[in-house]
Amino acid sequence: MNSTYSLEDLRYLMQRLRDKETGCPWDIQQDFRSITASTIEEAYEVVDAIEYGSKEDVKEELGDLLFQIIFYNQLAEEEGSFGLEDIIHTLTAKLIRRHPHVFPQGNLNAKRTTALTEDDIKAQWEAIKAQERQQKKKPSLLDDIPVGLPAITRAVKLQKRATAVNLDWPSAWAVFDKVDEEITELKEAVAAQDACAIEQELGDVLFSVVNLARHLKVQPEGALRAANKKFSVRVEGVHALAKQKDIDLLQASAKVLDDLWRQVKASNL
Repeated sequence: MNSTYSLEDLRYLMQRLRDKETGCPWDIQQDFRSITASTIEEAYEVVDAIEYGSKEDVKEELGDLLFQIIFYNQLAEEEGSFGLEDIIHTLTAKLIRRHPHVFPQGNLNAKRTTALTEDDIKAQWEAIKAQERQQKKKPSLLDDIPVGLPAITRAVKLQKRATAVNLDWPSAWAVFDKVDEEITELKEAVAAQDACAIEQELGDVLFSVVNLARHLKVQPEGALRAANKKFSVRVEGVHALAKQKDIDLLQASAKVLDDLWRQVKASNL
C-alpha cells in the first residue's frame, strides 16, 4: 500500500466509484448537471476555510474541490469528449496566451526582456479577451460573463468590463454621489408604495455600492462576508448578555434592545 496517494490513485478511485457493477449507487447516477450544486458548495467551503479555518481545513477543502474536477473528468472520459490531459493542456495554453508579458511569443520557457506598466498589461488583457470572444462567436462586450454567477460577483465583472469602453466613474467620490442619488430614488419609491419601483431602485442602490467598493479597491463579497460575521457575533453577544441579565428579548422594549446592542458593540464584538 502506498504511504502517499497520487493523482492517478484519485483518478482510479473515481473510476471505481463509477463502476456500473461494483461502484457507489449515488456516484453512478450523477451527470454533469447533477453535481454542479456540489461544485459551487465546495468552492464556497474553500473560501470559508481560508477565512476562518486552519491550513489543515484549507487542504481538506481544496481536496474536496479537486474531487469535483476529477468527477467531471471521469464523466467526460466515459462519454469520450475529453480527458484530464485535455483540461490541463487547454488551461496551460490559455494562461500562456493571456500572459504575453510573462511568456513572450507564447513560449512557456521564454523569459521576458522588457517590463510593461500595469496599464499596458490591463489593455493587453482586454484586447486578448476581446479576441477570444470573437473566436468563440461571442462578439458582444459582455457575452462571456456568466449569467449564473452570484449577483455581486457578476456586478463587479460587468463594471470592470464596462471600463474597457470608458464607461466608468472618474473617482470614488463620484460614485458616492451616485449612491446618494440612488438612495434618494429608493426613498421616493418607498414613499409612493410602489413595490416594483422599490425592488428596481434597491437593486440600483446595491449595484452602486458594489461599484463604490470596486473604486475603493475592496472586494464587496469579502466585505459583506466580514459584515455577516460581525453581525452574527454581535447577535450572539446580545443573546448571551440578555440571558445573563435575565432579559426576555421577545418582550424587551426597543430601548432595552438598543442598550444591549450598544454594550456588546462597545466590547469590540
